[in-house]
Amino acid sequence: METWRRNLYVLCGSLFVVMMAMSMIMPFLPLYIQQDFGIEDPHEVTAWAGIIFGANFLTAGLVSPIWGNLADKHGRKIMILRSGYFMSITVALTGFAGSLWQLLALRLINGLVGGIIPASTALVASSVPRDRIGWAQGLLQSFVTAGTIMGPLFGGVLAGRIGFRMIFVITGCLLLIATLVITFTVKENFVPPEKKDRSNLREDFQMIFSSKELPALFFVTVMIQFALFSIVPILPIYIAQLLGSEGSRVALWAGIVQAAMGVANVVAAPRLGILGDRFGSQKVLLFALLASAIIFIPQGLVATVWQLVILRFLLGLSLGGLLPSVNALLRRATPTHMISRVYGYNQSFVSIGSMLGPMIGGFLAGYVSIEGVFFMTSAFLLINAGWVYYTFFRHKGTIQGMGS
Repeated sequence: METWRRNLYVLCGSLFVVMMAMSMIMPFLPLYIQQDFGIEDPHEVTAWAGIIFGANFLTAGLVSPIWGNLADKHGRKIMILRSGYFMSITVALTGFAGSLWQLLALRLINGLVGGIIPASTALVASSVPRDRIGWAQGLLQSFVTAGTIMGPLFGGVLAGRIGFRMIFVITGCLLLIATLVITFTVKENFVPPEKKDRSNLREDFQMIFSSKELPALFFVTVMIQFALFSIVPILPIYIAQLLGSEGSRVALWAGIVQAAMGVANVVAAPRLGILGDRFGSQKVLLFALLASAIIFIPQGLVATVWQLVILRFLLGLSLGGLLPSVNALLRRATPTHMISRVYGYNQSFVSIGSMLGPMIGGFLAGYVSIEGVFFMTSAFLLINAGWVYYTFFRHKGTIQGMGS
């Protein structure tokens, strides 16, 4: 088997395990805070949950460009291993936190040492043939999403049997196993860049943001994460409203709604990646943004939870074309010696969108309406589609970036 194929398949399997492990506990974070730290006030619980959940994204967003710069100088595999081994330790220690401040500190540290996803994405992008980039990124994204779907299912089963704290320990062990597999099976023929291609963070920033396409793609990344996370804090409440007298089944239906979108994403991502390779990733990206914007509107108008399930499934099909298209376009707009730096910056914008989505979505739901969150997200996605059209189609739709 070709080396790039083996690397891709191993990373797909490993990231499935990583994301499954990492998502086993996060959906139940408020319950962990409430039960294990004795916080009874629901407002205090949600406040701490929001802070602790976002802490990881805050530090990850700050250091991602630094790790990307080091990856381009010393290799992408070493950055995957650095992240995997350190995260396995910090996540396991989280299960032994004695106070909320210790829990917050460990989440901040986890963000600092993290970065396994962008490092893996960069390794795949640097080794896969250019005419297979869309397919490879779609396949990788589908396994990441599949792990994210399965995590809460296993976490919910384990929580009742072994408690929340032991789930963190198990998560750390799974991260360690996945990293060991990568250590002994993934091969990277890394060639250090020539002296003229080396740069510091300030020079990286100037080169990246002097490009026409890359800042536009970073903005697209923010909006993708915003769309994915804006509805998360209020989804159970919205489902409870739709269920009415059957409100006791909120948790079950919330899982079904989330799973519907995730399954559709898994199915669509590789196929839309292939279409991107064939017809152009910018075309798939524009179509997916428009479709997502349109599908968000009726979600705020549904009368039954089944209608919401169907619409979230359709949304998952559309969202499946977004991140793989962005990653493929980033690769095609970036010279090989800067791949990790560009993906590092993009990861910072992933973190920004992941923080802004829940914050703004929750605020708007509380002061305007839950339905307004769907309409707001739709409007932002339409604006984003306009930006993509202006950037990639107004002038022949070419991708020049910073070189090839």
